[in-house]
Amino acid sequence: MNESHSKLLSDLEIDEYGVVSQLRGGREFTSRMTVLGFTIGTKVTVLQNYARGPVIVAIRDARIALGRGEALKVLVEVKCDDE
Repeated sequence: MNESHSKLLSDLEIDEYGVVSQLRGGREFTSRMTVLGFTIGTKVTVLQNYARGPVIVAIRDARIALGRGEALKVLVEVKCDDE
């Protein structure tokens, strides 16, 4: 069975990925994230997440470092393969 559930980008572990489903911030935040490539439906993979400091992700053939506060405002759909 193939299921998905929502997680904060900051909660994903290294090499875990999801699809951007929501940006939880104001107009400035949403605009900045859109410019960086964080649009609804875009795949994002976590490259570094040490539970403090920046979260480094791969999105649209680029590596982006997000502050912890920014990563807390990005919601992603994570696919789970349950058998």
